[in-house]
Amino acid sequence: MYVDALFAEAANFGATLISARYPRSFVDLNRGANEIDPDLVDDDLPVHREQSLPRVQAGLGTIPRIVAEDAPIYDDKLSIEDIALRMREIYHPFHATLEHEVESLRVLHGTALLVDAHSMPSLATRNNAPRNRSAQIDIVLGTCHGRACSDRVTDFISQYFRRSGYTIALNRPYAGGYITNHFGRPHRASHAIQIEINRALYMNETSYEMTANFDSLKADLSGLVAALTGAWRDIMPVSDTSDTKAAE
Repeated sequence: MYVDALFAEAANFGATLISARYPRSFVDLNRGANEIDPDLVDDDLPVHREQSLPRVQAGLGTIPRIVAEDAPIYDDKLSIEDIALRMREIYHPFHATLEHEVESLRVLHGTALLVDAHSMPSLATRNNAPRNRSAQIDIVLGTCHGRACSDRVTDFISQYFRRSGYTIALNRPYAGGYITNHFGRPHRASHAIQIEINRALYMNETSYEMTANFDSLKADLSGLVAALTGAWRDIMPVSDTSDTKAAE
């Protein structure tokens, strides 16, 4: 909630901002196209290995079956046609746009960085805080345990947040979802990092209202984008895209 507003000024610093227009409870864009829960559908689905992923079996596939605290979303199963419509009208256009933008930037500049921004409930950070610390985690950076993003980029972002006074965790409890894993290919000069923002930093989690700290957090996130666009030549390895394409 409100993450698109927090990053609304990204385009002012030369970045592209792509924002989902539907809630994740309707279509979860941070899942693979084949992560469809068979238990949600009123007919047989083509079998894919992604259906055996724990998150899909738990009801959190591309079309979620449950929301918080395992509350079911639907009284009945969905039709294949309904699921196909959501995929065709929402999921595939979003990912086609994202794929085109990342690849265009990589070809143009020799490198690309995707920042996948999310919010997280404050309870998740309290439950996963280190035992020797009572403070909440403000920001969780997810890099699929180093596979999706170069260490130089990760360190740059981590240091920026720490200088700005935020507490940081790396890959715990969120290491990155489908988008980070899919687009994070450092060997192809395509980097992806997931940023989870503690909702308690900027909103009341009960009333859903923005708090007084919203503007200062927004300014800090705008500052991060500005810092990244100013430093990318120093922190992001550049590939010879023509050689990369020839090798593929």
